[in-house]
Amino acid sequence: MLPRARLRLSPDTASLRTAMESESKLQARLRQQMIELLLELAPNEGYNLSPLPDIRFLRSNRPLTRTPVLYEPGIVIVCQGRKRGYLGDQVYLYDAQRYLVVSVPLPFSMETDASEAEPLLAIYLRLDLSMAADLMLQLDERDALASTQPRGMATTKLDATVSQSVLRFLQAMLNSLDAEILGPALVREIYFRVFMGEQGGSMRAALNRHGNFGRISRAIRKIHTSFAQALTVEELADEARMSVPSFHAHFKTVTDTSPLQYIKSTRLHQARLLMARQSMTAAAASAQVGYESPSQFSREFKRLFGGSPSQEIARMKRNFALPDEGPPSIFVSSH
Repeated sequence: MLPRARLRLSPDTASLRTAMESESKLQARLRQQMIELLLELAPNEGYNLSPLPDIRFLRSNRPLTRTPVLYEPGIVIVCQGRKRGYLGDQVYLYDAQRYLVVSVPLPFSMETDASEAEPLLAIYLRLDLSMAADLMLQLDERDALASTQPRGMATTKLDATVSQSVLRFLQAMLNSLDAEILGPALVREIYFRVFMGEQGGSMRAALNRHGNFGRISRAIRKIHTSFAQALTVEELADEARMSVPSFHAHFKTVTDTSPLQYIKSTRLHQARLLMARQSMTAAAASAQVGYESPSQFSREFKRLFGGSPSQEIARMKRNFALPDEGPPSIFVSSH
């Protein structure tokens, strides 16, 4: 009987495994540091303000069932816990291993895994389009990113490089002077890491608003600036400089919904925001967002959110202690 051969790893394979183990240990250490900082920066359940206007820290001590949300362009970094986003037949998992990037305002549904022992801890960065445009211009001048197909939403691996940038940012947020002086540069560093990540090219392509994606983005922008008006598909197609059939097809590709459904969803989300933030009645909020019939508003609101306006606002207040200063809708709607 021949002696059993002993399995030996080649030097290259052994080095690769050692590097992967080192990366894993580094990530675990960085993650633990980020969690400790977020526990301090987000002491209250719900949305915690930061020293910077477009940044919020989220803490959730309980799981939240699947609910409709509306995200504006931004970056969501989850350091503990888990979120799942559902857009059409796609499921987007964003947790301690992957972060979410959103390039255009998108309505979809989302659920959260969290507990009292391990609360969900996340950072929401609403995209500063001026900062993003300036950074993309510098990257374009250096041919630093390959051109790829634009995407409205994507998840990307949270590697050690991004984690280190996020950690430095969180450390600065603990001190008001550091936050004021260093904060914007550290946010820009995070943008840079995101743009250089695996989905950076598609996000840049989406934000550049060229081609059909850019035309649809113009129509979406019009919806969000004029949702209280009586918008027609013909007007939006004209804004996008497309025929109506072409506009319908490309709009669904980007948002996974029809233009009219998108308008309706935007109005209902904005009405919910008005009721939650400004204590508006359902009738006042419905009129504010362009509904002429309060009964139609109530029917469509219940169909989207699963309860009456009063039930939904009570649920929001029960589940989350919303801060006095109303954050952008990405934060309010992403609970």
